[in-house]
Amino acid sequence: MAERIPQRSEVAQEYKWKISDIYPTDEAWEQDLLKAKSAAERIAGYKGQLCASAEKLLEYMRYDDELTVLLENLINYAQRKNDEDTREAKYQDMVSRVEVVLVDISGAASFVTPELLSITDEAMEQFYKDCPDMELYRRCLDRVRLKRAHILSEAEEKLMALTGEMTGSPDTIFSMFNDADLKFPDAVDKDGKKHQVTHGSFIPLMQSGDRVLRESAFKSLYSVYESFKNTSAAVLASQTKCLNFRAKARKYDSTLEAALSGNEVPVSVYKQLIEAVHENLPYMHRYVRLRKKLLGVEELHAYDLYCPIVQDVDLEIPFEQAKQEVYDSLAPMGEDYRKIYKEGCENGWIDIYENEGKRSGAYSAGARVHPFVLLNHKNTLNCEFTLAHEMGHAIHSYLSNKTQPICYADYVIFVAEVASTCNESLLMQHLLKTTTDKKRRAYLINYFLEQFRTTLYRQTMFAEFELLINEKTESGESLTAEVMCELYRELNLKYYGEDIIIDRELDMEWARIPHFFYNYYVYQYATGFSAAIALSQRILNEGESAVRDYIGFLSGGCSSDPITLLKGAGVDMTTAQPVNDALKLFNSLLDEMEELMG
Repeated sequence: MAERIPQRSEVAQEYKWKISDIYPTDEAWEQDLLKAKSAAERIAGYKGQLCASAEKLLEYMRYDDELTVLLENLINYAQRKNDEDTREAKYQDMVSRVEVVLVDISGAASFVTPELLSITDEAMEQFYKDCPDMELYRRCLDRVRLKRAHILSEAEEKLMALTGEMTGSPDTIFSMFNDADLKFPDAVDKDGKKHQVTHGSFIPLMQSGDRVLRESAFKSLYSVYESFKNTSAAVLASQTKCLNFRAKARKYDSTLEAALSGNEVPVSVYKQLIEAVHENLPYMHRYVRLRKKLLGVEELHAYDLYCPIVQDVDLEIPFEQAKQEVYDSLAPMGEDYRKIYKEGCENGWIDIYENEGKRSGAYSAGARVHPFVLLNHKNTLNCEFTLAHEMGHAIHSYLSNKTQPICYADYVIFVAEVASTCNESLLMQHLLKTTTDKKRRAYLINYFLEQFRTTLYRQTMFAEFELLINEKTESGESLTAEVMCELYRELNLKYYGEDIIIDRELDMEWARIPHFFYNYYVYQYATGFSAAIALSQRILNEGESAVRDYIGFLSGGCSSDPITLLKGAGVDMTTAQPVNDALKLFNSLLDEMEELMG
């Protein structure tokens, strides 16, 4: 009989987060919501005043900080309560009501950027001299003012705003088509039993030890995408045309430059990542050869890439064991870092177990009082790594909030995955160091190798495909289904090498990747992973000085651009070195896997 999922009320308080640390009661939240509702009117009162004097601008910036804290508290409380039990109408309503307030405030503040841009550089410098307290906000204001070349006239900006719904349509169409409309035939296993194929079940089916089932599921999924290839191509081509329109309208040299400018990341970083991974493709080809050998197949196919190459290892890891092993793995980070981790585990940061209606998956939300981490722990190795991952995010948020003023506390998405993946790397290397059983050790190495394959190599391949299709649109070339399939096939052949059959069905994989509608997002998985692996290696090899630099990075928020912050931690993402260092570790893991399984 399947284990019964408890109701929220049946879960012991020690396993729940303390949302009351934000507001003791719902009534206290309601009182703050009333304050927030008056914010739009107060903001409107500053219209035409920001350029009048340094004192008036400082007053507005301080109020913006105050409002940021208020809104963060309101959002965090409502969303966290809603995620505890998504069936609870009361908290659905609270989320909706705070979203309405956010829209009102955003509308009221629409004058702020144009007004800040209207201040001349000379006048702004005079503001800093007249009011030294304004220096706190210099970087904050500079980030807005640096976009001056890409801000249009008031009339043009209104037209651009009107295009918002239109340029968002490709993503909306893809989501409806992919998530709501597509249905896949059942897959059949070696015994003739049918298995439902859905977006959620596909990867678990690909991880099955039954090769007949894997092939059946693979062909089931991609045969459906093949039948809609022209529709899929038209939608993705429309996405590139929308990005091209917006980039040209805002006077960027390319869609890539337009996308990366928001995070202050140079275009060279994106292209350097692709070049560095190309240089290290022989390691990936070696992994494919090893996978083929260990699976004992004459031909390795695309549907053989996800199944474990180490079988019959049953790892049961209760939460208390996972918590302790993660704590032990963080010893190289020093006691101050581990104290924060321990505080989070013992004082209401984490909601640990599943209950009826609870949001699925896992995340960390960086609230001002302290972070809140949602888990659904299931005593698996993956869940242990999820704990390490989410607590990496949490400690990053905690240190940024504790160290930085409000205006610089939030770190940008480019560095978001660094702390989480660094924790995972430290955990893996601790488990390998303390594991003597050959089979368990091989299982762990296989888990780590797959992280390299799926996060560093595969996401870089996605990033390269996204760049290629956008460049074709920018140069006036058409993007048909045939063009996209051929581009994608060439990349698969390049990345995976000669020891695998790139099945024709895989040519359609681009049609199921939602991230191609996220505007050059995926490269950040690969850069974050590379930086994290390089940082973890530096911490393990250099000790205290490396830890000090790393803590400085975690405490930096957005007080500087992300490339500079990472350089301070000892990682220069404008060079190939972080990728090279990470993939040296990947190659050494291949050495050990060959030795263990030889």
